[in-house]
Amino acid sequence: MSESLVFMMGKFEANFPTDRLYSKNHLWATRTGNAFRFGFSAYAVRLLQDVYFLEWQVDEGATIKEGQEIGFIESSKAESDLYPPMAGVLARLNPDLMSDPSRINVDMYGEGWLYEMEGSSDTLLSPQEYIEHLASVWEVTQRTIKGQLNE
Repeated sequence: MSESLVFMMGKFEANFPTDRLYSKNHLWATRTGNAFRFGFSAYAVRLLQDVYFLEWQVDEGATIKEGQEIGFIESSKAESDLYPPMAGVLARLNPDLMSDPSRINVDMYGEGWLYEMEGSSDTLLSPQEYIEHLASVWEVTQRTIKGQLNE
């Protein structure tokens, strides 16, 4: 197991491996060949809770703009559009998630990855920068979720 940083979400400990980059929209990224593999961070998975539906609105090979809507996810706590944190080419979607999106809940930093993109990582954050970002938005997040973490 690689080293990780911890962010406390109320009583819940969210771990963030230090061997990858992160985005402000709560995705992790790790280089795989000439692309970056993206998945939800522990913070996002905790807020979403049980993911049960995932739909993509783009195909592999598509050129994507940063912030372009590329898909949709539903969970027991939220529905959310999905946006990439960088521009590039969508190299690959995780085929296993189409039949079983619950892999996101079980193995978010492994088999629960979402997609791979080729592009520049300039918009991504170091693990420490991500923890600092979480600290800066946590108060607003707590007001938004209104006690969800204590359920």
